[in-house]
Amino acid sequence: MASSAHSSNTWLKWGLLGAGAAGAAAFTVVTATSALAAYFARRVVTPEKARIDDVAILAVIPNGPNLQVVLEATPDTIVEGRYAIYFDNARAHAVIGDIVSYVPREGSVTREVLDVVGGDLRTATAGWWSGSIYAHPSEMGLDSEDVILELPDGPAPAWLVPAPHALPTWAIMVHGRGATRAEGLRAVAAAQRLGMNSLLISYRNDGDAPAAADGRYGLGVTEWQDVEVAIDYAVARGAKDVVLFGFSMGGAICLQAADLSRSRRHILAMVLDAPVISWVNVLAHQAQLNRIPDYIGRYGQLMLSHRLGRRITGLAAPVNLKSMDWVTRAVELRTPTLVLHSIDDDFVPYGPTAKLAKLNPEMVTFEPFSKARHTKEWNLDSARWENVVESWLRPRLGRYGLPRD
Repeated sequence: MASSAHSSNTWLKWGLLGAGAAGAAAFTVVTATSALAAYFARRVVTPEKARIDDVAILAVIPNGPNLQVVLEATPDTIVEGRYAIYFDNARAHAVIGDIVSYVPREGSVTREVLDVVGGDLRTATAGWWSGSIYAHPSEMGLDSEDVILELPDGPAPAWLVPAPHALPTWAIMVHGRGATRAEGLRAVAAAQRLGMNSLLISYRNDGDAPAAADGRYGLGVTEWQDVEVAIDYAVARGAKDVVLFGFSMGGAICLQAADLSRSRRHILAMVLDAPVISWVNVLAHQAQLNRIPDYIGRYGQLMLSHRLGRRITGLAAPVNLKSMDWVTRAVELRTPTLVLHSIDDDFVPYGPTAKLAKLNPEMVTFEPFSKARHTKEWNLDSARWENVVESWLRPRLGRYGLPRD
């Protein structure tokens, strides 16, 4: 007698079967478990080819010379701050400001439109929400130089944004998983005021830089080599040292660069926004969010980290998740690090960040935010974010003198 289904995961559950069918049933369960674990593992390391328009644009309303937009209410669109909605296959975006009204019963939120770049918002019906309100340095009124970094997998584009009266310390911006170098533009204003040239890089598999041979994210295990190239480029152009800015997975990449790079002596400090401090923690959290049983999530982690899992994940080499657990390795972090992280981050939990700061207070400063969700701390309160970064970095740049006005 087969058991009946009671949830979305009931296909993983099985009841007591007749003796003759027990072996077949057990095989079916093992196969299903392996398949789900394999799917989970592959999703973690496989870059998405395109962002999906998952936020409905319900109406655009004239408001004098300005516009207001009525959006589908989601956990992201109902948070105060400045954001962007990208539409027309990401060829255009609108900068979204304050909430005008929120009607939960209708599932809609009306917000101010601060700017529209590259298209006509009035013709759009859907888009995707982002914390990257700028798509290019020119939108900030900044001059920039298009440069090429010769990465191990081939030439990759980057933006170099010079600072007036620049110090010999450069800022290198490392974006997160599924993002682009535009993510780092939010930190450029603070870097400029501190007198740092900003180098915003692309890296393997991000859609701008060449793909790695296996076409898979290394979660930081491989990408740090691209940051090393960026450091070498900065030094070759006159930098004495650099500050690494890392967002989400970019934080994990920066931590690996500070640990492994032959150029790590040039890393003066790191500023990390919602960083992955422990992939083990993040993957367990993601499995829970997706209602994947713990044992299947752990099986997926094993596939990522074991050499025999390469045939399933497509990775050229296994990912050593333990080597990127900076809670366990807390005392080994010897680079001064500022971490800005929202306590309600639903993608990368802040717990490991708090633990790392507690275990290594000499090197790690933790600035908690709230209501910002994932990597939206700057969007929620840009003035606070920039003030914290500048206040923390300024004394560390003092040996070169402050930039002139």
